Amino acid sequence: MIQASADLLSARALAGREDFLPGPGAGAAGAADEVWRVLIVDARAEDAQPLADALRRHGHHVEQARDGGAALEACGELEVDVVLLDLDLPDVDGLQMCRLLRASGRTAVLALTARGGELDVVLGLRAGADDYLVKPCGLRELLARMEAVMRRMRPRPLSPVLSIGALRIDAALREVRLGGRSIAVTRKEFDLLHLLAARPETVVTRDQLMREVWAGSWSRRTIDTHVSSLRAKLGSREWIVTVHGVGFRIGQG
Repeated sequence: MIQASADLLSARALAGREDFLPGPGAGAAGAADEVWRVLIVDARAEDAQPLADALRRHGHHVEQARDGGAALEACGELEVDVVLLDLDLPDVDGLQMCRLLRASGRTAVLALTARGGELDVVLGLRAGADDYLVKPCGLRELLARMEAVMRRMRPRPLSPVLSIGALRIDAALREVRLGGRSIAVTRKEFDLLHLLAARPETVVTRDQLMREVWAGSWSRRTIDTHVSSLRAKLGSREWIVTVHGVGFRIGQG
């Protein structure tokens, strides 16, 4: 039986421990269920390589970047599902890197770093990290955290067509029509409107909008600006009702 103390993602723990890492299909978390494209951003090869080897043995596709510039290039060229980001990079501040990755799309960002202070964790999460782990950490915990992050990032299935009064929202065409007239909306405006319309008689909180429309990267001004724009395009404030101190719900125009 493998000692629990051996289950650490560090060069000391993983070096030479072939028995610890089951191959694909061995029933490890994440190996048989889902395969992700993972980008490890870490300047320390002695940390990144054992981690990459471990994840590959669990069936995942792994790319590596030694600095922030290479990481942004990789995210631009590849369909990356999750980034494992060390905050100590040679060319850019790790928190700024986290913000850049978050702004680049819907890629999940998990901080995996030696910075373990409470303030470090708070700043990392505020910078846009979906989760934060301190090195060294257990491989099982890392895989579980990755699975949880990917579960939150996975988009909610969209109903094909939603109709509320004269408002018609077609998810397949990503089209909004009001009284038969097409309404031009942006991608985020469509996502916001569809989320509200899919939950009639329900108040959707700002936190829910943050997670499901902006994937955690947002500001109060961002949400309010999109709501205001939608109201103007729909011709009435009554289509999106503000519930003060909580969030918004779909109205009847």
